[in-house]
Amino acid sequence: MTQAQGQRRLPVVGVLNFSSRLPSEHPFPIAITKRLQELGWIEGKTLTFEDVYAAGATERLPELAADLVRKKVDVIWAISPPAAVAAARVTKSIPVVFVRVAAPLQLGLGESFARPGGNVTGVASNAGLEVYLKRLEFLREILPDANRLAGIAPGTAIFATVRGGVWQPDKDEGIPEARKLGFELDKHFVDKAEDLDRAFAAIAASGAQALLVSASPLIFGERRRIVDFANQRRLPSAFIESDFVEAGGLLSYGSDVLDTMLQSLSHIDKILRGAKPAELPIEMPSRFDLVINQKTARMLGLTIPQSVLLRAIRVIE
Repeated sequence: MTQAQGQRRLPVVGVLNFSSRLPSEHPFPIAITKRLQELGWIEGKTLTFEDVYAAGATERLPELAADLVRKKVDVIWAISPPAAVAAARVTKSIPVVFVRVAAPLQLGLGESFARPGGNVTGVASNAGLEVYLKRLEFLREILPDANRLAGIAPGTAIFATVRGGVWQPDKDEGIPEARKLGFELDKHFVDKAEDLDRAFAAIAASGAQALLVSASPLIFGERRRIVDFANQRRLPSAFIESDFVEAGGLLSYGSDVLDTMLQSLSHIDKILRGAKPAELPIEMPSRFDLVINQKTARMLGLTIPQSVLLRAIRVIE
Protein backbone atom coordinates (compact mmCIF):
# COMPACT_ATOMS: atom_id res chain seq x y z
CA MET A 1 0.00 0.00 0.00
CA THR A 2 1.38 3.42 -0.91
CA GLN A 3 1.75 6.15 1.68
CA ALA A 4 -1.01 8.17 -0.01
CA GLN A 5 -3.37 5.19 0.22
CA GLY A 6 -2.51 4.66 3.83
CA GLN A 7 -3.01 8.22 4.91
CA ARG A 8 -6.35 9.30 6.33
CA ARG A 9 -7.84 12.50 4.98
CA LEU A 10 -7.58 15.30 7.51
CA PRO A 11 -10.73 17.24 8.43
CA VAL A 12 -10.91 20.57 6.61
CA VAL A 13 -12.27 23.76 8.17
CA GLY A 14 -13.31 26.30 5.56
CA VAL A 15 -12.92 29.85 6.86
CA LEU A 16 -15.31 32.31 5.20
CA ASN A 17 -14.23 35.77 6.29
CA PHE A 18 -15.70 39.13 5.32
CA SER A 19 -12.41 40.91 5.97
CA SER A 20 -8.79 40.40 4.84
CA ARG A 21 -6.18 37.90 5.96
CA LEU A 22 -4.33 38.80 9.15
CA PRO A 23 -0.54 38.48 9.32
CA SER A 24 0.64 35.29 11.01
CA GLU A 25 2.20 37.29 13.84
CA HIS A 26 -1.14 38.95 14.67
CA PRO A 27 -2.50 37.95 18.12
CA PHE A 28 -5.66 36.41 16.62
CA PRO A 29 -4.01 33.56 14.61
CA ILE A 30 -1.67 32.84 17.50
CA ALA A 31 -4.54 32.60 20.00
CA ILE A 32 -6.65 30.50 17.62
CA THR A 33 -3.79 28.03 17.11
CA LYS A 34 -3.33 27.77 20.88
CA ARG A 35 -7.05 27.19 21.52
CA LEU A 36 -7.22 24.50 18.84
CA GLN A 37 -4.26 22.74 20.43
CA GLU A 38 -6.07 22.83 23.78
CA LEU A 39 -9.01 21.13 22.07
CA GLY A 40 -6.68 18.50 20.58
CA TRP A 41 -6.25 19.84 17.04
CA ILE A 42 -2.95 20.67 15.35
CA GLU A 43 -3.02 22.36 11.96
CA GLY A 44 -1.32 20.22 9.32
CA LYS A 45 -1.37 17.12 11.54
CA THR A 46 -4.95 16.58 12.67
CA LEU A 47 -6.85 19.18 10.62
CA THR A 48 -6.33 21.70 7.84
CA PHE A 49 -7.80 25.07 6.91
CA GLU A 50 -9.14 26.35 3.61
CA ASP A 51 -9.30 30.14 4.02
CA VAL A 52 -11.17 32.53 1.74
CA TYR A 53 -11.43 36.28 2.30
CA ALA A 54 -13.84 38.83 0.81
CA ALA A 55 -11.59 41.79 1.71
CA GLY A 56 -14.66 43.83 2.63
CA ALA A 57 -16.60 43.03 -0.58
CA THR A 58 -19.92 41.54 0.56
CA GLU A 59 -20.87 40.66 -3.02
CA ARG A 60 -17.96 38.16 -3.21
CA LEU A 61 -19.17 36.06 -0.29
CA PRO A 62 -21.72 33.85 -2.14
CA GLU A 63 -19.14 32.64 -4.66
CA LEU A 64 -16.49 32.20 -1.97
CA ALA A 65 -18.96 30.12 0.07
CA ALA A 66 -19.84 28.05 -3.00
CA ASP A 67 -16.14 27.45 -3.60
CA LEU A 68 -15.78 26.00 -0.09
CA VAL A 69 -18.73 23.71 -0.76
CA ARG A 70 -17.16 22.52 -4.03
CA LYS A 71 -14.00 21.71 -2.10
CA LYS A 72 -16.08 19.58 0.29
CA VAL A 73 -14.83 21.12 3.51
CA ASP A 74 -16.08 19.45 6.68
CA VAL A 75 -17.31 22.63 8.38
CA ILE A 76 -17.55 26.29 7.38
CA TRP A 77 -16.47 28.85 9.97
CA ALA A 78 -18.38 31.97 8.89
CA ILE A 79 -17.15 35.25 10.38
CA SER A 80 -19.67 38.15 10.18
CA PRO A 81 -23.42 38.20 9.39
CA PRO A 82 -23.01 38.38 5.57
CA ALA A 83 -20.60 35.43 5.64
CA ALA A 84 -22.95 33.37 7.79
CA VAL A 85 -25.94 34.08 5.54
CA ALA A 86 -23.92 33.34 2.38
CA ALA A 87 -22.81 29.98 3.80
CA ALA A 88 -26.29 29.05 5.01
CA ARG A 89 -27.76 29.82 1.60
CA VAL A 90 -25.27 27.72 -0.35
CA THR A 91 -25.38 24.50 1.69
CA LYS A 92 -27.89 22.63 3.81
CA SER A 93 -25.59 19.69 4.50
CA ILE A 94 -22.15 21.03 5.44
CA PRO A 95 -22.17 22.31 9.04
CA VAL A 96 -21.77 26.07 9.41
CA VAL A 97 -20.47 27.70 12.60
CA PHE A 98 -20.92 31.47 12.69
CA VAL A 99 -19.38 34.10 14.91
CA ARG A 100 -19.94 37.87 15.39
CA VAL A 101 -23.64 37.78 14.40
CA ALA A 102 -25.95 40.06 16.39
CA ALA A 103 -29.37 38.73 15.33
CA PRO A 104 -29.00 35.10 14.21
CA LEU A 105 -32.65 34.08 14.50
CA GLN A 106 -33.91 37.15 12.65
CA LEU A 107 -31.47 36.40 9.82
CA GLY A 108 -32.78 32.82 9.55
CA LEU A 109 -29.67 31.13 10.94
CA GLY A 110 -31.62 29.02 13.43
CA GLU A 111 -35.07 28.18 14.71
CA SER A 112 -34.16 28.90 18.34
CA PHE A 113 -31.09 29.50 20.44
CA ALA A 114 -31.53 26.21 22.31
CA ARG A 115 -32.07 24.04 19.21
CA PRO A 116 -31.08 25.71 15.93
CA GLY A 117 -32.60 22.80 14.00
CA GLY A 118 -30.58 22.95 10.78
CA ASN A 119 -26.95 22.82 9.72
CA VAL A 120 -26.05 26.18 11.31
CA THR A 121 -25.04 27.14 14.84
CA GLY A 122 -22.50 29.46 16.42
CA VAL A 123 -21.88 32.31 18.84
CA ALA A 124 -23.88 35.53 18.74
CA SER A 125 -22.14 38.85 19.31
CA ASN A 126 -24.30 40.64 21.87
CA ALA A 127 -27.20 40.44 24.27
CA GLY A 128 -29.52 42.93 22.62
CA LEU A 129 -30.56 46.19 24.21
CA GLU A 130 -28.86 45.41 27.52
CA VAL A 131 -25.44 46.08 25.98
CA TYR A 132 -26.72 49.21 24.24
CA LEU A 133 -28.13 50.49 27.52
CA LYS A 134 -24.87 49.90 29.39
CA ARG A 135 -22.97 52.08 26.92
CA LEU A 136 -25.56 54.81 27.37
CA GLU A 137 -25.18 54.54 31.14
CA PHE A 138 -21.40 54.85 30.95
CA LEU A 139 -21.70 57.95 28.75
CA ARG A 140 -24.16 59.46 31.23
CA GLU A 141 -21.77 58.89 34.14
CA ILE A 142 -18.90 60.48 32.22
CA LEU A 143 -21.01 63.32 30.74
CA PRO A 144 -23.57 64.29 33.39
CA ASP A 145 -24.57 67.52 31.58
CA ALA A 146 -24.73 66.30 27.98
CA ASN A 147 -28.09 65.91 26.26
CA ARG A 148 -27.45 65.63 22.50
CA LEU A 149 -26.19 62.24 21.34
CA ALA A 150 -25.44 61.14 17.77
CA GLY A 151 -25.48 57.51 16.72
CA ILE A 152 -23.90 55.67 13.80
CA ALA A 153 -25.54 52.33 13.03
CA PRO A 154 -25.74 49.73 10.22
CA GLY A 155 -28.37 50.30 7.56
CA THR A 156 -29.73 47.18 5.88
CA ALA A 157 -26.73 45.74 4.03
CA ILE A 158 -25.71 43.33 6.81
CA PHE A 159 -29.27 42.16 7.46
CA ALA A 160 -29.93 40.06 4.37
CA THR A 161 -31.70 36.87 5.47
CA VAL A 162 -31.11 33.26 4.53
CA ARG A 163 -34.51 33.00 2.82
CA GLY A 164 -34.04 36.20 0.85
CA GLY A 165 -35.10 39.73 1.55
CA VAL A 166 -33.87 41.90 4.38
CA TRP A 167 -34.65 41.95 8.07
CA GLN A 168 -35.12 45.55 9.13
CA PRO A 169 -34.19 46.34 12.74
CA ASP A 170 -36.31 48.93 14.46
CA LYS A 171 -34.65 52.21 13.50
CA ASP A 172 -35.88 53.76 16.74
CA GLU A 173 -34.26 51.01 18.84
CA GLY A 174 -32.42 52.56 21.78
CA ILE A 175 -34.00 56.00 21.42
CA PRO A 176 -36.52 55.58 24.29
CA GLU A 177 -33.75 54.18 26.52
CA ALA A 178 -31.52 57.12 25.67
CA ARG A 179 -34.34 59.56 26.42
CA LYS A 180 -34.83 58.02 29.87
CA LEU A 181 -31.19 58.84 30.59
CA GLY A 182 -31.60 62.41 29.37
CA PHE A 183 -30.18 61.99 25.86
CA GLU A 184 -31.85 62.95 22.60
CA LEU A 185 -30.39 60.36 20.24
CA ASP A 186 -30.15 61.15 16.53
CA LYS A 187 -29.22 58.01 14.58
CA HIS A 188 -27.41 57.91 11.23
CA PHE A 189 -27.44 54.71 9.16
CA VAL A 190 -24.58 53.60 6.94
CA ASP A 191 -24.26 50.81 4.37
CA LYS A 192 -21.40 52.17 2.24
CA ALA A 193 -18.23 54.10 2.97
CA GLU A 194 -19.68 57.20 1.32
CA ASP A 195 -22.64 57.07 3.74
CA LEU A 196 -20.16 57.94 6.46
CA ASP A 197 -19.33 61.25 4.81
CA ARG A 198 -23.00 62.24 4.91
CA ALA A 199 -23.29 61.04 8.51
CA PHE A 200 -20.22 63.02 9.55
CA ALA A 201 -21.58 66.20 7.96
CA ALA A 202 -24.97 65.78 9.63
CA ILE A 203 -23.43 65.03 13.03
CA ALA A 204 -21.10 68.03 12.79
CA ALA A 205 -24.08 70.28 12.03
CA SER A 206 -26.28 68.83 14.77
CA GLY A 207 -24.39 70.06 17.80
CA ALA A 208 -24.00 66.54 19.13
CA GLN A 209 -22.08 66.25 22.40
CA ALA A 210 -21.15 62.54 22.17
CA LEU A 211 -21.11 59.70 19.66
CA LEU A 212 -22.54 56.19 20.07
CA VAL A 213 -21.45 53.69 17.40
CA SER A 214 -22.96 50.28 16.66
CA ALA A 215 -21.23 47.49 14.75
CA SER A 216 -21.10 46.15 11.21
CA PRO A 217 -18.25 44.86 9.05
CA LEU A 218 -18.21 48.20 7.21
CA ILE A 219 -18.15 50.23 10.42
CA PHE A 220 -15.39 48.04 11.81
CA GLY A 221 -13.34 48.48 8.64
CA GLU A 222 -13.78 52.26 8.84
CA ARG A 223 -13.03 52.46 12.56
CA ARG A 224 -10.03 54.78 12.22
CA ARG A 225 -12.03 57.28 10.15
CA ILE A 226 -14.83 57.21 12.71
CA VAL A 227 -12.49 57.60 15.68
CA ASP A 228 -10.56 60.40 13.99
CA PHE A 229 -13.80 62.23 13.22
CA ALA A 230 -15.01 61.89 16.81
CA ASN A 231 -11.74 63.14 18.28
CA GLN A 232 -11.39 66.01 15.81
CA ARG A 233 -14.93 67.13 16.73
CA ARG A 234 -14.10 66.55 20.41
CA LEU A 235 -16.93 64.06 20.75
CA PRO A 236 -16.58 61.45 23.51
CA SER A 237 -17.27 58.16 21.73
CA ALA A 238 -18.66 54.79 22.82
CA PHE A 239 -18.36 51.58 20.82
CA ILE A 240 -19.12 47.87 21.05
CA GLU A 241 -15.65 46.55 20.18
CA SER A 242 -12.36 47.35 21.91
CA ASP A 243 -10.54 47.73 18.55
CA PHE A 244 -12.15 51.18 18.32
CA VAL A 245 -10.72 52.15 21.70
CA GLU A 246 -7.29 50.90 20.69
CA ALA A 247 -7.64 53.18 17.64
CA GLY A 248 -8.31 56.15 19.93
CA GLY A 249 -12.00 55.94 20.83
CA LEU A 250 -13.02 56.77 24.40
CA LEU A 251 -14.71 53.57 25.57
CA SER A 252 -16.16 50.27 24.47
CA TYR A 253 -18.54 47.87 26.14
CA GLY A 254 -19.40 44.58 24.51
CA SER A 255 -18.19 41.11 23.77
CA ASP A 256 -14.55 40.74 22.81
CA VAL A 257 -14.03 39.77 19.14
CA LEU A 258 -11.24 37.29 19.82
CA ASP A 259 -13.00 35.83 22.84
CA THR A 260 -16.13 35.01 20.83
CA MET A 261 -14.03 33.54 18.03
CA LEU A 262 -12.26 31.26 20.50
CA GLN A 263 -15.62 30.37 22.04
CA SER A 264 -16.96 29.30 18.64
CA LEU A 265 -14.04 26.89 18.17
CA SER A 266 -15.71 24.62 20.71
CA HIS A 267 -18.62 24.23 18.27
CA ILE A 268 -16.18 23.31 15.49
CA ASP A 269 -14.46 20.82 17.78
CA LYS A 270 -17.74 19.12 18.68
CA ILE A 271 -18.91 18.97 15.06
CA LEU A 272 -15.62 17.45 13.88
CA ARG A 273 -16.07 14.81 16.59
CA GLY A 274 -19.56 13.93 15.37
CA ALA A 275 -22.01 16.37 16.96
CA LYS A 276 -24.91 17.70 14.86
CA PRO A 277 -25.17 21.49 14.55
CA ALA A 278 -28.96 21.21 14.83
CA GLU A 279 -28.49 20.09 18.43
CA LEU A 280 -25.70 22.50 19.43
CA PRO A 281 -27.22 25.62 21.04
CA ILE A 282 -26.42 29.03 19.63
CA GLU A 283 -24.44 30.61 22.45
CA MET A 284 -24.24 34.13 23.76
CA PRO A 285 -20.79 35.61 24.44
CA SER A 286 -19.23 34.34 27.64
CA ARG A 287 -18.43 37.84 28.91
CA PHE A 288 -18.83 41.56 28.22
CA ASP A 289 -15.94 43.94 28.86
CA LEU A 290 -15.56 47.67 29.47
CA VAL A 291 -12.38 49.20 27.99
CA ILE A 292 -11.40 52.84 28.60
CA ASN A 293 -8.84 54.99 26.76
CA GLN A 294 -7.48 57.41 29.35
CA LYS A 295 -5.22 59.10 26.81
CA THR A 296 -8.28 60.04 24.76
CA ALA A 297 -10.11 61.17 27.89
CA ARG A 298 -7.28 63.54 28.74
CA MET A 299 -7.17 64.83 25.17
CA LEU A 300 -10.90 65.58 25.41
CA GLY A 301 -10.48 67.23 28.82
CA LEU A 302 -12.57 64.57 30.55
CA THR A 303 -12.18 63.02 33.96
CA ILE A 304 -13.42 59.44 33.99
CA PRO A 305 -15.24 58.81 37.30
CA GLN A 306 -13.59 56.26 39.54
CA SER A 307 -16.86 54.32 39.56
CA VAL A 308 -16.42 53.75 35.82
CA LEU A 309 -12.70 53.02 35.93
CA LEU A 310 -13.20 50.34 38.56
CA ARG A 311 -15.53 48.44 36.20
CA ALA A 312 -13.08 48.50 33.28
CA ILE A 313 -11.28 45.29 32.44
CA ARG A 314 -8.61 47.34 30.68
CA VAL A 315 -7.52 50.99 30.81
CA ILE A 316 -5.34 52.27 27.95
CA GLU A 317 -2.94 54.93 29.24
